[in-house]
Amino acid sequence: MRGLDENTDVLVRTGQKAQEQVRHAWDGFVNFAARDNVLEVALGLIIANAFTKVVTSFVSDMVLPIVSLLPFLNRNMDQKFAVLSKGPNFSSEGYNTLHQAREDGALVLAYGAFIETLVNFFGVSLTLYAAGHLYMFFFHTKIIKPTVRCPYCKQFISEMALRCRHCSTWQDGREDEPKSNRSPHEGLPDGGPSLVEASS
Repeated sequence: MRGLDENTDVLVRTGQKAQEQVRHAWDGFVNFAARDNVLEVALGLIIANAFTKVVTSFVSDMVLPIVSLLPFLNRNMDQKFAVLSKGPNFSSEGYNTLHQAREDGALVLAYGAFIETLVNFFGVSLTLYAAGHLYMFFFHTKIIKPTVRCPYCKQFISEMALRCRHCSTWQDGREDEPKSNRSPHEGLPDGGPSLVEASS
Protein backbone atom coordinates (compact mmCIF):
# COMPACT_ATOMS: atom_id res chain seq x y z
CA MET A 1 0.00 0.00 0.00
CA ARG A 2 1.28 3.41 -0.98
CA GLY A 3 0.32 5.22 2.23
CA LEU A 4 1.92 2.54 4.40
CA ASP A 5 5.16 2.73 2.41
CA GLU A 6 5.28 6.51 2.80
CA ASN A 7 4.75 6.26 6.56
CA THR A 8 7.47 3.60 6.78
CA ASP A 9 9.91 5.85 4.89
CA VAL A 10 9.12 8.77 7.21
CA LEU A 11 9.69 6.59 10.27
CA VAL A 12 12.96 5.26 8.86
CA ARG A 13 14.24 8.75 8.06
CA THR A 14 13.20 10.02 11.51
CA GLY A 15 14.96 7.10 13.18
CA GLN A 16 18.12 7.71 11.16
CA LYS A 17 18.14 11.41 12.07
CA ALA A 18 17.64 10.61 15.74
CA GLN A 19 20.43 8.04 15.59
CA GLU A 20 22.77 10.57 13.94
CA GLN A 21 21.92 13.19 16.56
CA VAL A 22 22.57 10.75 19.41
CA ARG A 23 25.87 9.67 17.85
CA HIS A 24 26.88 13.31 17.31
CA ALA A 25 26.04 14.19 20.93
CA TRP A 26 27.97 11.15 22.19
CA ASP A 27 31.02 12.02 20.09
CA GLY A 28 30.93 15.57 21.42
CA PHE A 29 30.76 14.32 25.01
CA VAL A 30 33.67 11.93 24.44
CA ASN A 31 35.75 14.71 22.87
CA PHE A 32 35.00 16.95 25.83
CA ALA A 33 35.51 14.40 28.62
CA ALA A 34 38.57 12.71 27.12
CA ARG A 35 40.62 15.87 26.56
CA ASP A 36 43.96 15.97 28.27
CA ASN A 37 43.30 19.05 30.38
CA VAL A 38 39.96 17.72 31.67
CA LEU A 39 41.56 14.44 32.72
CA GLU A 40 44.47 16.30 34.36
CA VAL A 41 42.10 18.51 36.34
CA ALA A 42 40.02 15.49 37.42
CA LEU A 43 43.10 13.56 38.54
CA GLY A 44 44.45 16.63 40.31
CA LEU A 45 41.19 17.13 42.22
CA ILE A 46 41.07 13.48 43.27
CA ILE A 47 44.68 13.52 44.48
CA ALA A 48 44.16 16.87 46.25
CA ASN A 49 41.06 15.54 48.01
CA ALA A 50 42.90 12.42 49.19
CA PHE A 51 45.89 14.50 50.26
CA THR A 52 43.66 16.86 52.24
CA LYS A 53 42.05 13.92 54.04
CA VAL A 54 45.47 12.55 55.00
CA VAL A 55 46.68 15.87 56.39
CA THR A 56 43.37 16.51 58.18
CA SER A 57 43.53 13.06 59.78
CA PHE A 58 47.14 13.69 60.82
CA VAL A 59 46.24 16.96 62.51
CA SER A 60 42.98 15.76 64.09
CA ASP A 61 44.05 12.25 65.14
CA MET A 62 47.75 12.71 65.88
CA VAL A 63 48.59 16.33 66.72
CA LEU A 64 45.50 17.66 68.49
CA PRO A 65 45.17 14.72 70.97
CA ILE A 66 48.72 15.45 72.14
CA VAL A 67 47.88 19.16 72.45
CA SER A 68 44.77 18.21 74.45
CA LEU A 69 47.00 16.70 77.16
CA LEU A 70 47.92 20.19 78.31
CA PRO A 71 46.61 20.90 81.85
CA PHE A 72 44.37 23.83 80.87
CA LEU A 73 42.55 21.83 78.16
CA ASN A 74 41.89 18.39 79.69
CA ARG A 75 39.71 17.29 76.76
CA ASN A 76 39.70 17.01 72.99
CA MET A 77 39.84 20.30 71.16
CA ASP A 78 36.57 19.72 69.31
CA GLN A 79 34.77 19.27 72.67
CA LYS A 80 35.75 22.72 73.98
CA PHE A 81 32.69 24.96 73.95
CA ALA A 82 30.97 27.68 75.94
CA VAL A 83 27.28 27.58 76.85
CA LEU A 84 25.58 30.84 75.89
CA SER A 85 22.02 29.76 76.68
CA LYS A 86 21.16 26.75 78.87
CA GLY A 87 18.83 23.99 77.78
CA PRO A 88 15.87 22.65 79.78
CA ASN A 89 17.87 19.69 81.16
CA PHE A 90 20.92 21.70 82.19
CA SER A 91 22.42 20.54 85.48
CA SER A 92 24.89 22.15 87.82
CA GLU A 93 27.68 19.99 86.37
CA GLY A 94 27.05 21.31 82.88
CA TYR A 95 27.25 19.38 79.65
CA ASN A 96 29.89 16.74 79.05
CA THR A 97 30.00 16.90 75.27
CA LEU A 98 29.06 19.31 72.53
CA HIS A 99 26.59 16.78 71.13
CA GLN A 100 24.84 16.55 74.52
CA ALA A 101 24.51 20.34 74.73
CA ARG A 102 23.05 20.62 71.24
CA GLU A 103 20.67 17.72 71.85
CA ASP A 104 19.37 19.57 74.91
CA GLY A 105 18.70 22.65 72.79
CA ALA A 106 21.39 24.78 74.40
CA LEU A 107 22.97 27.64 72.51
CA VAL A 108 26.71 26.96 72.46
CA LEU A 109 29.82 28.66 71.14
CA ALA A 110 31.86 25.79 69.68
CA TYR A 111 35.21 27.57 69.60
CA GLY A 112 37.14 24.28 69.90
CA ALA A 113 35.80 23.00 66.57
CA PHE A 114 36.71 26.32 64.96
CA ILE A 115 40.26 26.14 66.35
CA GLU A 116 40.57 22.57 65.07
CA THR A 117 39.42 23.64 61.59
CA LEU A 118 41.88 26.55 61.69
CA VAL A 119 44.74 24.25 62.69
CA ASN A 120 43.77 21.86 59.89
CA PHE A 121 43.89 24.73 57.41
CA PHE A 122 47.36 25.78 58.50
CA GLY A 123 48.49 22.16 58.52
CA VAL A 124 47.33 21.61 54.94
CA SER A 125 48.85 24.93 53.82
CA LEU A 126 52.24 24.25 55.40
CA THR A 127 52.31 20.70 54.07
CA LEU A 128 51.55 21.87 50.54
CA TYR A 129 54.24 24.55 50.85
CA ALA A 130 56.78 21.95 51.98
CA ALA A 131 55.71 19.58 49.19
CA GLY A 132 56.17 22.38 46.65
CA HIS A 133 59.70 23.09 47.86
CA LEU A 134 60.51 19.38 47.82
CA TYR A 135 59.24 19.13 44.23
CA MET A 136 61.37 22.12 43.19
CA PHE A 137 64.43 20.58 44.88
CA PHE A 138 64.18 17.31 42.97
CA PHE A 139 62.85 18.44 39.58
CA HIS A 140 64.35 21.97 39.40
CA THR A 141 61.01 23.42 38.27
CA LYS A 142 59.89 26.64 39.90
CA ILE A 143 56.28 26.23 40.95
CA ILE A 144 56.39 28.60 43.95
CA LYS A 145 56.94 32.06 42.49
CA PRO A 146 57.41 34.99 44.90
CA THR A 147 55.43 38.09 43.96
CA VAL A 148 55.68 41.81 44.68
CA ARG A 149 53.29 44.71 44.18
CA CYS A 150 53.76 46.97 41.18
CA PRO A 151 54.53 50.47 42.55
CA TYR A 152 52.21 52.02 39.94
CA CYS A 153 49.07 49.87 39.67
CA LYS A 154 49.54 47.98 42.98
CA GLN A 155 48.85 44.60 41.35
CA PHE A 156 50.85 41.50 42.24
CA ILE A 157 53.52 40.51 39.71
CA SER A 158 56.54 38.23 39.75
CA GLU A 159 59.55 39.64 41.57
CA MET A 160 61.65 38.80 38.48
CA ALA A 161 59.41 40.78 36.11
CA LEU A 162 60.99 43.64 34.17
CA ARG A 163 57.63 45.14 33.26
CA CYS A 164 54.23 44.93 34.91
CA ARG A 165 51.84 42.69 33.01
CA HIS A 166 48.89 44.82 34.14
CA CYS A 167 49.99 48.40 33.40
CA SER A 168 53.10 47.71 31.23
CA THR A 169 55.35 50.01 33.28
CA TRP A 170 59.04 49.28 33.73
CA GLN A 171 60.02 48.14 37.21
CA ASP A 172 63.58 49.56 37.22
CA GLY A 173 62.44 53.13 37.98
CA ARG A 174 62.80 54.60 34.50
CA GLU A 175 59.14 55.63 34.58
CA ASP A 176 59.99 58.13 37.34
CA GLU A 177 62.87 59.80 35.47
CA PRO A 178 62.15 63.16 33.79
CA LYS A 179 62.16 62.94 30.00
CA SER A 180 64.78 65.73 29.75
CA ASN A 181 67.32 63.56 31.61
CA ARG A 182 67.00 60.67 29.18
CA SER A 183 69.56 60.29 26.44
CA PRO A 184 68.28 60.58 22.83
CA HIS A 185 69.31 56.97 22.15
CA GLU A 186 67.56 55.47 25.20
CA GLY A 187 64.94 52.92 24.31
CA LEU A 188 66.31 52.37 20.79
CA PRO A 189 67.62 48.93 19.84
CA ASP A 190 71.42 48.64 20.05
CA GLY A 191 71.65 52.33 20.89
CA GLY A 192 71.08 53.24 17.20
CA PRO A 193 70.48 56.75 15.90
CA SER A 194 67.14 58.44 16.29
CA LEU A 195 64.81 59.01 13.35
CA VAL A 196 65.83 62.66 13.14
CA GLU A 197 69.54 61.79 12.92
CA ALA A 198 68.89 59.03 10.41
CA SER A 199 66.99 61.35 8.07
CA SER A 200 69.66 64.11 8.15
